[in-house]
Amino acid sequence: MFTKIDQSTAHKKSRVTVSNFAMKSEENLAELISIAFDISHKNHVKAFWSLELVCDKKLKLFVPYIDEFCEILPKLKEDSAVRPATKICMFLAKSNHRKNGIELSKDQEHNIIENLVDRLIQDEKVAAKVYAMKALFVFGKKYDWIYEELKSIISQDAFEHSAAYQACARNILKKI
Repeated sequence: MFTKIDQSTAHKKSRVTVSNFAMKSEENLAELISIAFDISHKNHVKAFWSLELVCDKKLKLFVPYIDEFCEILPKLKEDSAVRPATKICMFLAKSNHRKNGIELSKDQEHNIIENLVDRLIQDEKVAAKVYAMKALFVFGKKYDWIYEELKSIISQDAFEHSAAYQACARNILKKI
């Protein structure tokens, strides 16, 4: 697994190859996750790129690792790891909201929500902020206080960001 990750690139085909290989066995997946969650590992960002694709295709495989994921979330600093991690949060939020989806514990929800709010107010790239907004919107269906917080944050800084961010912000504000 290490060699596959080490030789991978940011190209979609390369990330898909690694994610498919990871989904072939528990050992491969465990190694991918171990590398992704080791922020000092030279390939931790590359591993997160492929982990995002694993979670997009087969989120249930990620369930045993959610607690560890919640621990690592606030420690992520590199934009290239923050974006896929925030997207994974969005996948978890959407699944948690659906019947027959993944059921997060209260602690897991709290940790993810706290991290998403932090990402939204910190100086992050637009993509991470958009995924954070979308995930928080879903969590807001369960926790109504989130909508007030989200409304406040989005209203304050929407015009400081790109057109893509503004479009997403407008869309979420309409739904709230």
